[in-house]
Amino acid sequence: MRKLMREFYDRDTRVVAQELLGKFLVRIADGVERIGRIVEVEAYLGPHDRASHSARGLTPRNQVMFGPPGHAYVYFIYGMYYCMNVVTEREGHASAVLLRAVEPLQNVASRTCGPGLLCRAMGIDKHLNAHDLLSDDFFIAAPPQRERLVIVKRPRIGVDYAGVWAKRHLRFYLKSSPFVSRP
Repeated sequence: MRKLMREFYDRDTRVVAQELLGKFLVRIADGVERIGRIVEVEAYLGPHDRASHSARGLTPRNQVMFGPPGHAYVYFIYGMYYCMNVVTEREGHASAVLLRAVEPLQNVASRTCGPGLLCRAMGIDKHLNAHDLLSDDFFIAAPPQRERLVIVKRPRIGVDYAGVWAKRHLRFYLKSSPFVSRP
């Protein structure tokens, strides 16, 4: 596996989101390597995107989004789930890609179809907020072989409050994957 470099993340969020599909999310903890193939994501384009956490400006919760690309933005929702985003674009822009689902590949035994279930299965929690994804224990890597992917574009899930931004086709998933949270 070849770990993705900073330059991968420092690009247009929509491009990064689509190119994350098929990549491997790797989490190593207590000597156990968990690997999941990313099959579903959502793009959040910055403060002008009404569905983005950065739409309300800089806060203690979302400050990681305003930082350099290639870091994990992990937050707690509904009093029970963590969600993980990958920070994209230049520092100060505040855009990110939410990881919605992975296909379990190694040492991932529970459900992974949905951002909260994905984090639970991969052992991702608030301790990984702001973690550099170029580290040796938590990173995203290219698969050993390139494959042709068929990508579906749909509106994001659970952002009805965002007006016209709720209808934008900023959710991307692999058409053939049975691990997608919702078609």
